[in-house]
Amino acid sequence: MHSTTAVVERYLSGTRVDTFLARHLRSYTAWRLHRLVRAGQVTVNGAVAAPDQRVFAGESVSVRLLEPPDNLMPAEEITFGIVHEDEWLLIVDKPAGLIIHPSGQNPSGALTNAIQYYLDQNSDFPGQKKPGIVHRLDRDTSGVVATAKDHLSHRLLSIQFQRERIAKSYTAIVDGNVKQDEGTIDLPIGRARSGASALMSCQADALDAKASKTNYEVLERYPRHTLICARPRTGRLHQIRVHFATIGHPIVGDEFYGMLGALKPDREVVVPGQPPASPYISRQALHATEISFSHPILEEWQTFVAPLPDDIEQAIELIRGL
Repeated sequence: MHSTTAVVERYLSGTRVDTFLARHLRSYTAWRLHRLVRAGQVTVNGAVAAPDQRVFAGESVSVRLLEPPDNLMPAEEITFGIVHEDEWLLIVDKPAGLIIHPSGQNPSGALTNAIQYYLDQNSDFPGQKKPGIVHRLDRDTSGVVATAKDHLSHRLLSIQFQRERIAKSYTAIVDGNVKQDEGTIDLPIGRARSGASALMSCQADALDAKASKTNYEVLERYPRHTLICARPRTGRLHQIRVHFATIGHPIVGDEFYGMLGALKPDREVVVPGQPPASPYISRQALHATEISFSHPILEEWQTFVAPLPDDIEQAIELIRGL
C-alpha cells in the first residue's frame, strides 16, 4: 500500500476530489479513485473527504492507494536514448523503427511502453508516473521527443504545441540538388485520395487540406543529393516528407513519397521482408535533431539536441563518395 499527496493547482480549483486525483494519478481511473474516496482513504487538509467534495487551490489532498493501478501502460524494457531529464520532463532520443504509441496492429513495443518501464524503475511503485507524450514522430524517423512526467507539465506543454509555440529542426538527406541555399515550402497538405488512409498529399485533390509551411536551409551538397535542415512551422502528418517530395526532392529511403509527391505504387502497403527503398539506408533519412520550447515549470526557453544516428552518418559518407 502506498500514499501520495498533492496540492490543488489554481486551474483545478473547484473540481471534485476524485477528478482532481485522476489528473495526478493518471494510471488510475476516476472510478477507482472514487471508490477510494467512498472508502475514506482520501483526506483534504487532514480531514476525510466526502464523495462529492470539491477541492480548492492550495488545499492538500492525500490518498492511500489500497489497490494497484487499473489503467497501467504495459512496461517493456526497450532501449532508447535520454537527452535530458529533470523532475518534470524526460526528453528522449527515439531510435528508428519504434512507434510512439501502441496501436491495434502493434499493441506493444512502443516508445510509451519503453518510457513506462524506465519510469517504473525510478519510482516507488509501478504506475506512479505515466509518460505524457504530446507530439509524435513517424516509426522510421529517429530523434528527439519531449515527454512530461506529471499532469501539469503535460498540460502546459500540450498548450504550447497546440499554439505552435515550439521550434523543431530536422536533418534530412534528399534526392537531387536543392538549388536555393534556403527557402520556404508553403503548400497545403491533406489526405491522399489513393493509397493507405495515413498517406498525405499536396495535390489539388487532397482531402481536408490545411495550410502547411516548412522553412529549410542547405547544409551540404553532394553530386546527386543534398543534406538539408528543415524547420516545420506547422505540424501536419508527414509534413517534411510530403513537402520535399512535392518540390522534386524526396527524402532518401522514403517508402511512400516519390518525385513530385507521387505515391510509390509498390510501397503503398508495407510488406514484411520488402527490400529497402534506398541502397544507402534501410529507412527514410530523416532525423529530429532539435526541439525548443519554454520549460512548462521553470519558464525558461530551452533547446534539446539529439545527435545524428550512425545509419544517417554512414549514408552521408556513402553519398559523399558517389
